[in-house]
Amino acid sequence: MAVLDQLEPKKVFQFFEEMCAIPHGSGNTKAVSDWCADFAKKRGLEYHQDAANNIIIIKEATCGYENEEPVILQGHLDMVCEKAPECAKDMAKEGLDLAVDGDLILARGTTLGGDDGIAVALAMAILDADDLAHPRVEAVFTVDEEIGMLGADVLDVSPLKGRRFLNLDSEAEGIFTVSCAGGNMTKCTIPVQRSAFAGSALTVTVNGLIGGHSGQEINKGRGNSSLLMGRVLLAMSQATELRLVAVDGGLKDNAIPRETTATVLAADEEKASAAAALLGEALKNEYHVTDKDLTLTVTSAKADQVPMDADSTRRCVCFLGCAPNGIQAMSADIPGLVQTSLNLGVLTTQEGAMTASFCVRSSVGSQKAMLKARLNCLTAMLGGKTEVSGEYDAWEYRAESPLRDLMVEVFKDQYGKEPEIEAIHAGVECGLFCGKLPGLDCVSIGPDLKDIHTPRERLSISSTQRLWGFVAEVLRRAK
Repeated sequence: MAVLDQLEPKKVFQFFEEMCAIPHGSGNTKAVSDWCADFAKKRGLEYHQDAANNIIIIKEATCGYENEEPVILQGHLDMVCEKAPECAKDMAKEGLDLAVDGDLILARGTTLGGDDGIAVALAMAILDADDLAHPRVEAVFTVDEEIGMLGADVLDVSPLKGRRFLNLDSEAEGIFTVSCAGGNMTKCTIPVQRSAFAGSALTVTVNGLIGGHSGQEINKGRGNSSLLMGRVLLAMSQATELRLVAVDGGLKDNAIPRETTATVLAADEEKASAAAALLGEALKNEYHVTDKDLTLTVTSAKADQVPMDADSTRRCVCFLGCAPNGIQAMSADIPGLVQTSLNLGVLTTQEGAMTASFCVRSSVGSQKAMLKARLNCLTAMLGGKTEVSGEYDAWEYRAESPLRDLMVEVFKDQYGKEPEIEAIHAGVECGLFCGKLPGLDCVSIGPDLKDIHTPRERLSISSTQRLWGFVAEVLRRAK
């Protein structure tokens, strides 16, 4: 039985629930893209689906709007797949377990994927409706946005005639986003050698952190479990001779990691444990406001792998202790706006290497280049190499925006107040589309979503209802 079938508008929540039943994490979007194609086929709509699984669905203008400029509605098909430690769901193969809690929709034990499934659902409801007045609607659903906007980067935009672009990938009702940072994914790889070492095997775990979106929540001072692990390993290595076996933390480049685990061999187990415990108390004090449930544990373990040698351990611990992370610069032009940051999102260990993947963001191109250079310099000094992918430019503010003016007018009529106009530090695909479609007039909006990219993600039902009415009216007045 459908969980959301009693909610209005019915079509919006119907399509959202259908999408949630299809696994659609980044890199796993073929099934959800085919679902969109089937939707278009059944309704006789023009569609364009590419090899990357991006899809464009086009609905021609209704009567009286044939000569008006088209409107592009855009969102992404992929979601961040995070789950609570106790959740056994295989998110690559199983759909989400939806639930309603008052005004909120959630997924039990996992992320909800409201970022950005609700955009797809809203656009589909518009494409499906036969009682809405609108110009030609060009719905663009991209893939792999969460891992570097890879789908938007390769999308062929030739079917698109519109230059009015409404992105539906924001998470706060009443805020119109009109500019965003550029970014990339920078992967740092430190090669390691392994050799036998006689010591006590220990498992070190840093967990209980809140995490969150590495763009929108990088300014909240939350701990990064992998960087905190670097401090722990450094403290233990200063107390006794130590060899690192493996260290792993985080699941997504653009999510602040909540848990990191390391296996080590310590010459003196008691000294190593004492050093970790002492630092653990200090970390609890440092993060008692932002991450009140932070926990550091050290337990006896069995090392199933030969540890790294002394030099490799030193270099890996040095990297984790010295890597830049978090806010690097605040904007001098826009008070309160993070200008430049980076987040160590995914830390993994292989037989011959430790790999750290960073999400780099900046609204200033030269500072983004500076961070790439700093990571490359540090990694090279430690004998490693860097690899950059998913590069995208910043979306610059447009002083004259007829679309923004129209949306402000509709908002004031419906809400009785002015919307907030803001620039954000998180990445939005509008920057890539502006490069592909010269003269593009963009605004990004969305309903209230809380704690995206975490198992605490919640979508407001009432906010979604108001957004539906707002978008429908913007389309009606788009002439």
